[in-house]
Amino acid sequence: MAKKRSVFDIDFTPDAEDAPAPERFPAGNPTPEPTPPAGRRGPMASAITETAEAARGRAAAEAAIRAENDELAHEHVRLKKLGLITDLVPVASVRTDKLVRDRAPGRDPELEELKSSIQEIGLSNPIRVEQDGQGGYELIQGYRRLTAFRELLEQTGDQRYARIPAAMVPRGEPVRDLYRKMVDENLVRKDISFGEMAQLALNYAKSTGIKPHDAVTELYTSALKQKRSYIRSFTRVLERAKGTIRFPEAIPRALGLELFKIIDADPILGDDMISMLKRAPERDAEMELAVLRDFVQRAPKVVKPRPKSVSKTMLRLPRPEGEARIAASDGRVELRLARDFSALDRARLQRAFEAFFDALDGS
Repeated sequence: MAKKRSVFDIDFTPDAEDAPAPERFPAGNPTPEPTPPAGRRGPMASAITETAEAARGRAAAEAAIRAENDELAHEHVRLKKLGLITDLVPVASVRTDKLVRDRAPGRDPELEELKSSIQEIGLSNPIRVEQDGQGGYELIQGYRRLTAFRELLEQTGDQRYARIPAAMVPRGEPVRDLYRKMVDENLVRKDISFGEMAQLALNYAKSTGIKPHDAVTELYTSALKQKRSYIRSFTRVLERAKGTIRFPEAIPRALGLELFKIIDADPILGDDMISMLKRAPERDAEMELAVLRDFVQRAPKVVKPRPKSVSKTMLRLPRPEGEARIAASDGRVELRLARDFSALDRARLQRAFEAFFDALDGS
């Protein structure tokens, strides 16, 4: 019996390296390169692609940075216009002559305390300045702080005090607003006197060409009504003194109001006050107060007007035209009657009133 043979199907697919060489084209036509597998690129193409993508990323980042910088620049300008941006400015570049200060000349008794505070903890409240367009600055607020820095620089030589923190006020702001900024800051001070506030009102009136009374109204709008009244009284005294009062900050409130009452009752007496002050050319603050008190003692006493009565007397008189109603009060007599008094002859009406007054006087 014949044996069966085992038959196997074998696939003889050649490997890539065993594959027959591709048929070459005729001479003059190069053999085409094999197409690379899908999804794979050569090293050069990958490098070019990565470089392009990196360049696009950098451009996008730079555009975002420029946009952010522009936004920050606009915000910086906005805050600077509001005076909320501070900078360190040289104390030697700050001028103090644009606004006439409310501080009287002379040594500030509290300046040493301020200097000690600055040395210990620094300056917590920057000054306010306006650029003058020539590389310098005009002081708006902070005369005492600026003075303290200048003295500390001179006394210690420490260059930390050569520059002072300052908030920038936009250029071209109206003088009225600049004065208001200075006044509003000073109103919170306990040591500023009515004389200093009155002197500032006179300076502002001179700068703007308005009346001193109106200057007080504009500058001290936020002050209480009674306080504005005191400032107006002092302003009137200083105005009448014509610059002969050298130490207005030393005048107590009571003395200032007494001076106002005398001058308001008789403005001519202001000349007597000026003459008495001129007779003491070498006076200091204490001597000036003595002269002003002497003037008050010598001036005629101001008689206060008697307060008007608020009571009324009512009368009713029967007349052919009807009932006449008469109301008599302090300084006034009112007659109501259904009659046209304007139709009466003027001479007759005058005789009637003369008889009326004669009867009242008992003649």
